[in-house]
Amino acid sequence: MKITNSTRNQIYAALIAGCLSSVAFAQASDPAAAPVTHADKKAAKEQSKADKKASVAQAKADKKKTDAQTDADKANADASLKDAKKQ
Repeated sequence: MKITNSTRNQIYAALIAGCLSSVAFAQASDPAAAPVTHADKKAAKEQSKADKKASVAQAKADKKKTDAQTDADKANADASLKDAKKQ
């Protein structure tokens, strides 16, 4: 089946029109454009609290990991020193 330039152009035009309508729909349904309700504000506040708690928990976990690594490095250095003294 041979596609002519006219048919090809019609296909391209249909594809472009479909893409443009998708973009227009996405812009029309943008949640940022909707008015902020009390529930939205409350949800944002709760999300902010949860994010803060998660950040604190992550910082504590990172500190524990760093402390454990420091202890392991110190133990390794002590063991290396003992081995060096034995030789």
